[in-house]
Amino acid sequence: MLLGLAAAVLLTAGGTWVLYGSPWLRVEKVGISGTQVLTPEQVRTAAAVPLGAPLVSVDTGEIALRLRGQLPRIDTVEVVRAWPHGIGLKVTERKPVLLIAKGADFQEVDASGVRFATVREAPGGVPVLELAAGRSPSLRRFDEERLLHEAVGIAGDLPSAVARQTRIVRVRSYDSVVLELAKGRTVVWGSSEQGASKGRALAALMKAAPGARHFDVSAPTAPAASGS
Repeated sequence: MLLGLAAAVLLTAGGTWVLYGSPWLRVEKVGISGTQVLTPEQVRTAAAVPLGAPLVSVDTGEIALRLRGQLPRIDTVEVVRAWPHGIGLKVTERKPVLLIAKGADFQEVDASGVRFATVREAPGGVPVLELAAGRSPSLRRFDEERLLHEAVGIAGDLPSAVARQTRIVRVRSYDSVVLELAKGRTVVWGSSEQGASKGRALAALMKAAPGARHFDVSAPTAPAASGS
C-alpha cells in the first residue's frame, strides 16, 4: 500500500513537472485564422501570448479579453491550446452594415449598432447613414442614437442584391426613412417596422419594374413603383 501511494505521488509530481517545469510543453507558436481586414500580425501583437510559458498555464480568457479590448473590429475570438506547442486564435471580425461620415473619414457600424472602426475609404457595398432629423418632433421620443439603431435594422433587412446598390440611408424621423440607390433611384421605406417584408417587396418590385426610378414599400402589402 505504501509502495502504491509512493508511486502515485511520484506520478503526480512527474506529471506536474512535465506540464509546468519541462521544456516539452511550452508555447512556441501562435496560429491565427479568420482575419480579413486585420492582419495576423496585428492580432498577434494585441494578443501578447507569452512565448516560452508552459502551455497549460496560459490564460486563454485573458487573451480573448485583451484582443477584444485592443481591437474593437474583433467581434468574437476563440483561443485554444494546440498541443504540444501552440496557441490558436480564431477571429471573427465585425461586418459594417452602415457608415457614418466624420469629416473626410467614415465610422463603421455593425449589425448591433456598435461603432467599431474609423476608416479613410468607404468599403464598397456599405451605405452611408444621413440623419436629417434635426427638426423632427419625434426626436423627443427617438433620439439620434435610437434612430441609428433603427437605420441599422433597416440595413440588415435589405436583401443582399439591394444592399449592394444602396448608397445612402436617409433618416428624417422614426417613420420617414428613404433609401438612395445607384443610378439615382429612391425608395420610400417608412419606419423600420415590417423590415423583412419590405425587403422582399422591394426586391420583387425592382425585378418586376427594372426601369422604375422611384419605389415605395412603406406599406409592404401595397408596394408601388413609378418613373422610368
